[in-house]
Amino acid sequence: IDPARMALPARHEREPGAAVQELRQRIDEAEGFVVVTPEYNHSLPAALKFLIDSASAPWRAKPVGFVSYGGISGGLRAVEQLRLVFAEVHAVGIRDSVSFANARSLVDAEGRFAPPEPAGQAMSLMLTQLAWWAEALREARRLRPYGEAAA
Repeated sequence: IDPARMALPARHEREPGAAVQELRQRIDEAEGFVVVTPEYNHSLPAALKFLIDSASAPWRAKPVGFVSYGGISGGLRAVEQLRLVFAEVHAVGIRDSVSFANARSLVDAEGRFAPPEPAGQAMSLMLTQLAWWAEALREARRLRPYGEAAA
């Protein structure tokens, strides 16, 4: 789900429009997520926060993995804030993540991204954990809808 490719409104509306309804449906249908985020001013981008806030209930009891990029921190400060945001919508943050420090240096003269080998290993680990959590939480939601547990 790319917020730049969706016609999301600039602010929250009283009655959600078609784009927000589509967003909610897509999130509801998914079993888990990999959020890719840059870090801006030691935080996450506003468009990502708006996207998360626009669909609160569909995130519940679903796993979220993180891939971040930025300067020297590799976007890790944005991920730490995202963990708090996703906890508030009752999503499960995956512990291991993938980050790219000094991301601009990983792009060659032709614009191709060339990640270091450890990033591939980190991605494999994170995706394995995400798949485990997605399966476990799908089964848990099937046995007992999360709304019953949250009440």
